[in-house]
Amino acid sequence: MEYIYAALLLHKMGKPVNEENLTSVVKATGSDPDTVKIKALASALSEVNIDEALKNAATMAAAPAAAAAPAPAAKAEEKPKEEEKKEEEALQGLASLFG
Repeated sequence: MEYIYAALLLHKMGKPVNEENLTSVVKATGSDPDTVKIKALASALSEVNIDEALKNAATMAAAPAAAAAPAPAAKAEEKPKEEEKKEEEALQGLASLFG
């Protein structure tokens, strides 16, 4: 989890989320960095728009509350299937880091 926090910190500070910076942040905490996890995270995040992922995470947290409400009569615009598939694949790559 510390690697995700390091990536979020780097993103928040406007720094590139790459192997070198992730390693520096983890070392600064006094931990020994796991280069395999860092490489996997840097690779997975290179394909992800972090701002968009954070917005989606906030939406997902609100989803259980929305599920209790009655469904609206008209459906909102749906994303193209290709775009959804790409997002799912990117998120699956991130999920593998949590083993």
